[in-house]
Amino acid sequence: MSLELFSLAGKNVLVTGGNSGLGRAMALGFQAAGARVAVTGRNPAKNAAVATELGAEALVVPLDVRDEEAVQAAVAQVVGRFGELHVLVNNAGNVTIGSALSLERDSWDSVLQTHLTGAYLCARAAANRMVAQGKGGKIINIGSMYSLFGPPNILHYATAKTGMLGLTRGLAVELAAHQIQVNAILPGWVETDLNRERMRSALGDHVRRKTPARRLGLPEDLVGAAIFLASSASDFVTGAVLPVDGGYSVADRFWDGP
Repeated sequence: MSLELFSLAGKNVLVTGGNSGLGRAMALGFQAAGARVAVTGRNPAKNAAVATELGAEALVVPLDVRDEEAVQAAVAQVVGRFGELHVLVNNAGNVTIGSALSLERDSWDSVLQTHLTGAYLCARAAANRMVAQGKGGKIINIGSMYSLFGPPNILHYATAKTGMLGLTRGLAVELAAHQIQVNAILPGWVETDLNRERMRSALGDHVRRKTPARRLGLPEDLVGAAIFLASSASDFVTGAVLPVDGGYSVADRFWDGP
């Protein structure tokens, strides 16, 4: 089997929320695989930092994915810079912590609109461009292990991430006629700047014991799965859900063996 199946040479990829964490790791991985990469983000300082990392060939677009007109403009900007759009990664997200009994409506709306509505708006804009190009394409939705589980104190996040599965399956069926494959990655517990301190607590010990791989994930652990789903190696894979979690989602107990 030729490794050219996994090459992204000549491909143009857009990663939302690509200025840090998982999105940044995937963007750098796509670029290393030969793609031209555009990323979006809301934080100006993080946008500037990732622009330096990716270099002059890349494009960094300030974007709030909840803004429908801004999403359309961002996709147009990517196409204007690169000529075509071949791959979209819906990674933008946010989260707040709060009991379901006291969760504020604003927090609910912000999380649902960012993860789920934002993903739909970006998918619609990207898919229309891919259909017009007539060459197919790839959409990769970033879900979560909480697409599968019901966690405490982040009901809105789990609801949004579960909705990403329905979005993935529905788009996969509808867009297949246009040779656009739509799949989802479900990251497990991945160590990032946002949760590094929490992972040094009792919660981190719980996660490690529950994960058969016996470690937390790293942002770079998503790169291989993302490249596979973005490349021609996955041309007959659509509507699939791929956990990247070290076995967390299939473990039924703590494992304290060697």
